[in-house]
Amino acid sequence: MRKNIVVFNRLPAALVQQLSETYNVTVIDPQGDFDSQLKRALPEAHGLIGASKRLGREQLAEAQNLEVISSVSVGYDSYEVDYLTERGIMLTNTPDVLTQTTADLGFALLMSAARRLPELDAYVKAGQWHQSIGEAQFGTDVYGKTLGIIGMGRIGAALAKRGRFGFDMNILYTANSPKPDLEKELDAAFCDLKTLLQSSDFVCLVAPLNESTYHMIGAYELQLMQPSGILINIGRGPLIDEAALYDALCNERIRGAGLDVFEREPLEASPLFSLKNIVTLPHIGSATHETRYAMAERAVANLTAVLNGTRPRDLVNPQAWAD
Repeated sequence: MRKNIVVFNRLPAALVQQLSETYNVTVIDPQGDFDSQLKRALPEAHGLIGASKRLGREQLAEAQNLEVISSVSVGYDSYEVDYLTERGIMLTNTPDVLTQTTADLGFALLMSAARRLPELDAYVKAGQWHQSIGEAQFGTDVYGKTLGIIGMGRIGAALAKRGRFGFDMNILYTANSPKPDLEKELDAAFCDLKTLLQSSDFVCLVAPLNESTYHMIGAYELQLMQPSGILINIGRGPLIDEAALYDALCNERIRGAGLDVFEREPLEASPLFSLKNIVTLPHIGSATHETRYAMAERAVANLTAVLNGTRPRDLVNPQAWAD
């Protein structure tokens, strides 16, 4: 019997066709009502594949045949993992694949905020460049500065290597535990969050989102940063209290910020958009043709492994796997 798969987004047509050769595939129309389409497809579904949709107890109550959700992402805070484990539903993700691409984007965001690239691009295009620029348009150096990384996982380590070897930066980091090998390789120093904030020229958030990291950067933490400091977030939007960040940027308690992620996404309006000293991007950390396709391929491999009765490579909740 052919099993049933629901593609709920972010899967290239070639991979949908590949799955259709073995499974019955339902593709949710992104222009239609997502909830009603999902509800119709769930009772017969054995596997779901996609990303960026909240799936948990409320949404999956009728999915009595569901074996696996294959997320085309690294983060999995959109899923109720405990509930999935309780149901014996495996959740997979796509780590490693997007590490280098996201680190590239993080450093590009850091550079853009430091040298005020979007602001000065707009300045030139608006016809305001009448003479050599003065101090009002100056940026800040990156080379030789101190980079503080909050969350030294794969992406954090890749970002640290770019800073250390490409720009001779001093590396500070905070994480759940020290990384001795990485410290030796990068001459990096493990420290607490307060020390990192006080000592870093650039602070980059690459931490996962959970109860302990929600709004981990608020008014108090922003006051700890140097007035010349720049805050970068390529982790998850709710790591930062955006109201506190807006206040800090307005009052020049920090020099600038660069965000690829926000508390609400997509985001059509925000007080932050009125500020010149912030670079804002639409969550594009992994958004290159090569990386997104590689992520989708990895997700397909995880999905088919479970449906074929083998343990997937990237299992978020191993407790759901019955040996």
